[in-house]
Amino acid sequence: MPILYTTKASATGGRAGRAVSENGVLDVTLTVPKELGGDGATGTNPEQLFAAGYSACFLGALKFVAGKEKVKIPDDASVTATVGIGPREDGTGFYINPSISVNLPGIDRETGEKLVAAAHIVCPYSHALRTATEIPATLA
Repeated sequence: MPILYTTKASATGGRAGRAVSENGVLDVTLTVPKELGGDGATGTNPEQLFAAGYSACFLGALKFVAGKEKVKIPDDASVTATVGIGPREDGTGFYINPSISVNLPGIDRETGEKLVAAAHIVCPYSHALRTATEIPATLA
């Protein structure tokens, strides 16, 4: 399968640093949340960035599958991704536990549930999480 789009972002300073996309449009200060031992400084964190990306991508997938079914997704539809982080039980690192909640005003429950289930299959974030996609990690 051909790759249709590729982008890059780089981080410096880890959880207390800065992340910038290759085109400079995304340029954020990273801070550690108090719950993870941080000082509560103003900034964002990897979990918030993941939640923002996942929710936007899932809404895009929802619009895609709805279009195939000739269903108009309302302009005020929203997707909320919740992303938690905690230590793995085996003590070797951390895990995230994302979840998705979809609000489709004006769409009946049966139709909405079918669309959400289909979007969960189409969304690349959902697919990667569900299939434990192997991620190459190399030293530059």
